[in-house]
Amino acid sequence: MLGFVRADHEALVACLGDPQRAVAAHRELLRRGEDALGAVRAGLRHRNPAVREGCCRLLDHLVDTDSMGLLIAMADDPDARVRTAALHALACDRCKGDTCAPGADRVLEPALRRLASDPDPHVRAMAAELVGKFVHTEVRAVTALETSHAQDPSPAVRKKAGWFTPGGTVYERTAPRASR
Repeated sequence: MLGFVRADHEALVACLGDPQRAVAAHRELLRRGEDALGAVRAGLRHRNPAVREGCCRLLDHLVDTDSMGLLIAMADDPDARVRTAALHALACDRCKGDTCAPGADRVLEPALRRLASDPDPHVRAMAAELVGKFVHTEVRAVTALETSHAQDPSPAVRKKAGWFTPGGTVYERTAPRASR
C-alpha cells in the first residue's frame, strides 16, 4: 500500500481497471471514504468498464443520497458486470450503514426492466434481488418475480426469483409480522 499513500484519488480510481492493482486501490479508496467520493463518482463515467464496476462496488459501501441517482443510471451501463455491480449496490442494505436505500419510486422500474429483458443472467439474478425488496409492498414486484420464476431461460435466475415469491424462503423470512 505504500505506493498509494501519496496517490491522488483519481489515480487510485484509474487503478481499479488494472487487475494487478485493483484490490489495493479498492481498499485504499474505501479507507479514504468520503474524501474520495467525488473521484469515485467521476469514475462511473470512465471508458474502462472495470473502473466503472469498481466504482459501483465502492459506492455499495460509500454511497450517500447524492450518489443514488448515479448508481441507478449505472443499471443501464453497456457492460453486464457494471450493471450487476450497480444493481447489487442498490439492493444491498448490509454495507450501507446509516444511509437509507432508495425506495421503489426510484429503483423498481429499472430493476423490473433488467429482470424481464437483460441479456445477461447474472444481471437478471441481481435484478431479482432488488425487485425482491419490494414484494411485500408492490404488486408489480410479485408479478415480475413470479413470471421470472416460471419463465426465465436461466435455472439460476428462476431459482433466485422463487426465493422472493410468496412461499419462497426470502419472502417468508422478510414478511412483515403482524403486531399484537
